[in-house]
Amino acid sequence: MTTLPSASRRAMLKASAAVIAVTAAGGALAACDNKPVEPIVAAPDPNPVVATKHGSVKGALEDGIAVFKGVRYGADTATTRFQPPKAPEPWTDVKDALGYANSAPQPASGDGGGLFASWRPNPPLPASEDCLFLNVWTPAADGKKRPVLVWFHGGGFSTGSGSSYAYDGVRLAKRGDVVVVTTNHRLNQFGYLNLAAYGDQFADSGAVGALDMVHSLEWVRDNIEAFGGDPSNVLIFGESGGGSKVCTLMAMDKAKGLFHRAVVQSGPRIMHATKEASAQAADEVVKKLGLTKDTIAEILTKPIADIQAAAEGNVVAGSGPVVTGVSINRHPFDPDGPPQSADVPLLIGSNRTEGTSLDGPRDPALFDLTWETLPAAIQKQFKGKDPKKIIALYRQNYPNIEAPELYFMAGADGRFMRGSVTIADRKAAQGAAPVFFYHLDWTTPVMGGKRYVPHALDIGMVFDNVAKSESMSGTGPEAQAIADQMSESWLAFAKTGNPSNPKVGDWPAYTATARNMMVFRAQPGVEQDIRGAERAATA
Repeated sequence: MTTLPSASRRAMLKASAAVIAVTAAGGALAACDNKPVEPIVAAPDPNPVVATKHGSVKGALEDGIAVFKGVRYGADTATTRFQPPKAPEPWTDVKDALGYANSAPQPASGDGGGLFASWRPNPPLPASEDCLFLNVWTPAADGKKRPVLVWFHGGGFSTGSGSSYAYDGVRLAKRGDVVVVTTNHRLNQFGYLNLAAYGDQFADSGAVGALDMVHSLEWVRDNIEAFGGDPSNVLIFGESGGGSKVCTLMAMDKAKGLFHRAVVQSGPRIMHATKEASAQAADEVVKKLGLTKDTIAEILTKPIADIQAAAEGNVVAGSGPVVTGVSINRHPFDPDGPPQSADVPLLIGSNRTEGTSLDGPRDPALFDLTWETLPAAIQKQFKGKDPKKIIALYRQNYPNIEAPELYFMAGADGRFMRGSVTIADRKAAQGAAPVFFYHLDWTTPVMGGKRYVPHALDIGMVFDNVAKSESMSGTGPEAQAIADQMSESWLAFAKTGNPSNPKVGDWPAYTATARNMMVFRAQPGVEQDIRGAERAATA
């Protein structure tokens, strides 16, 4: 290497200092040419790294949003089967968080007759008991305290994952300057098989899936600030089974204080399974496995497929949380609103014809009902009720209604709408935090409009993911207008506890005397006690 003489080195240093001085003085060199100096802005790191309490993770940028997928929040549940989750072992290297991780073991689920097609990862993601992972979308891991929205997926308590394309958080995080989190957790028999009668180590086995969700919220509390989120402003939300999970968390002592707002979308859960029914169902599974109370320890190492086979056809075993008396001490909203979340504002509601993506795909003939075949279908759906009275009521109030539409509308009113109103009434009766009610009444144009307003249509709207929801909502301007209304409402609620915003206007709180309900449609607006008579007729 050649060494410059001292004088030459001093000359070069002086020249460098002169350039720095001129640049610092306002860009005089450029000013001579009357050209403004553009400030130098460092490009964002394409692979941001964030340190969590357990170790560092590396994400990626997508449309300006930092995305961390497959972040571990708990240990492999194969090591804690039928028992509460444990923290993961710390790591010292930087773990890639660049792709979705394992989903929980689960049976195959339907696709809503094609409505869910554009939401599903292809090929499907692997399933494993090592499934305690979550995903984070943030505008920046910069220490700014943004509202945090934690999503619990649908699929009842049996199927699904936080990795659906419908739940992609890029647009919502960018639109609202918020942090979005989705989670995976144990499901079905692995999350809720009530083995309490087989020993103390299984005392809480009917609740471990819910305990996984609590564990994920504890992770948010302990780590989300490093991702630019505010642990003191956390909203939990979910649709269908995800809404039921929100109801579950609202009534758990262990979840108290881990969230500050709650949203239940078409998932009203008023009661859990009883100890007696769930224990009897678990006994049948144990017997099919060839086990007894003396040999029950073998269930901890049985192959996943063996447990699934033993539970096949048993609709109660592992169907959802059990009032174990350990971590779950009461039903979510029976006989009243849960005191654990009395001070948490609630947003709740449903869609007009939920069953077109639930019952319809299982029985396509329902889409071809006529006025002649409708009474028998209504009688089957509402046992003990006079189908003629139900049909007459709907036809009187909705003269242009079609026979299949009436069937699905009555089903949604009797199940989803009525349950949501019951929860809203009991929450409002507590008087400690406001309740806001919504109703989605926008007909999707897909499949010729014959799916009306299906279950789960709201998901793509809330996440502002119309472009990823072609099979559910289409991608036209009308769909985007509904997405604008709903996503802005959810963002406003996350930030302030009140969903009012310029896209829908003032949204008054719900009370038992004034059942104010925001209706999302081409022209949104507030109505009172929507289909009260119809709900009573289908009760």
